[in-house]
Amino acid sequence: MTVADDERRAPGRGGRPSREAAAQLGEKILEIATDFFLRDGYGGTSIEAIAQAAGMSKRTFYHRYDGKPALFAAVVARIVEQIRPPPNVPLLAGKTAAEILERLAGLMLQAALSPRALALNRLIIAESERFPELATALGPGRGRAEAVALITSLLETRVEGLPPTGEDAAFAAGQFLQMVISWPQRRALGLGTPMSPAEQAEWVRRTTRLFLKGCEAWGEPD
Repeated sequence: MTVADDERRAPGRGGRPSREAAAQLGEKILEIATDFFLRDGYGGTSIEAIAQAAGMSKRTFYHRYDGKPALFAAVVARIVEQIRPPPNVPLLAGKTAAEILERLAGLMLQAALSPRALALNRLIIAESERFPELATALGPGRGRAEAVALITSLLETRVEGLPPTGEDAAFAAGQFLQMVISWPQRRALGLGTPMSPAEQAEWVRRTTRLFLKGCEAWGEPD
């Protein structure tokens, strides 16, 4: 029996599949698609293969997604949800600005260095030139935009005595995110030796300290 058969055997009103069955099928499609994309690449993955592995017809698949770019966008969104901290983990916690920002940076770096995040980065680096639609599938930075907004809010409301506000705060937040993630991620992708957990913690601590010192000097006259 295929997944599609299971879905048909669990009808709700009017013969439609139940919400639970539809959600289970959706999760199965995305998990299979994620495995295919990260293993075979974007160009090497076909809708036919995903539909076959999910035990469904292409027609059933196209009821959910109108093509591979839409499916890839859904996979990216799902990976972002999977690597973000659980809902019960507070993002902003600590007594001092340094403690709050350092803890947040540590959580963001942990997400960026997760196996699926690294695999997704490898895929995009390898295939974005051949498949420009990957940029569209990624949207406006996905998790990056949310991270920048969170850091911006922290700089403006939780950290006293720091000059950056408004556009300056958003600019500083983006720079901080780049400072924390860029080099550890490059090393994890093969451009150097991956950092150990202790090295990651020290990297975050020193980067946070450097960033806050820079913010303190922001408003000083040249």
